[in-house]
Amino acid sequence: MIFRFSVLASGSTGNSLYIETEQHHLLIDCGLSGKKMIELLDQIDRKPEQIDGILITHEHSDHIKGLGVFARRFHTPVYANAKTWQAMADGIGEIPSEQKFEFAPNTIQDFGSLSIESFSVSHDAVDPMFYIIHDHGKQLALLTDLGYVSEHIKGLIQNSDAYIMEANHDTEMLMMGRYPWSVKRRILGDTGHISNDESGLALTEVLGNHTKKIYLAHLSRDNNMKELARMSVGQHLERVGLNLGQDIRLFDTDPEQATTLTAI
Repeated sequence: MIFRFSVLASGSTGNSLYIETEQHHLLIDCGLSGKKMIELLDQIDRKPEQIDGILITHEHSDHIKGLGVFARRFHTPVYANAKTWQAMADGIGEIPSEQKFEFAPNTIQDFGSLSIESFSVSHDAVDPMFYIIHDHGKQLALLTDLGYVSEHIKGLIQNSDAYIMEANHDTEMLMMGRYPWSVKRRILGDTGHISNDESGLALTEVLGNHTKKIYLAHLSRDNNMKELARMSVGQHLERVGLNLGQDIRLFDTDPEQATTLTAI
């Protein structure tokens, strides 16, 4: 029984998650060039020809940049909701109809032993959704682009074995930084991105006795640092009595380097 994953890349320059079982090899998002996607898969000793499905979260370029090239070259099936298919059409070019599949928000689709549950989020895309991956009682929650974590979402992702969780920015760095106010307001708003502190607070409300791993994702290049994100989120976890490194482990993600392929 195998259920492994690697965060191939995460950040404002591109995002992709790899998931595998004995039966399936899937990507969630394909937000880097086709050449870079092949390089990232090679970092975990996997081939693009092995990928038998790509699930899309939303149409922003850092989630679909390499999708069209990759899907056409390797004849990979692609899954997205109807509004996202429409919104990303110009950005990905033509994909053969036999490779296009609909995955509606707030539904579940099965890929062999994997049951993948989609759920809607608040983000400034046409119909953004993220995923919870279930396999033989194990659960991986992916949540990287949202303005806030609703009570409904907290219920869905409760007590996951692992989280890939947005920690986009340090609020003070953002406010003091070079971005124009319009961009700062967008990031801070209810359809923007959550901060390190917001991430840490949400995690304290959803972690359970199954939770062992948290991957901090989609860090801003300009308004965050890996060390700062780990420290901020870690302080919230320690505040509720968790022992970092023993009860739970925090991991970095990177825009250029895949995380180690690991079992859930």
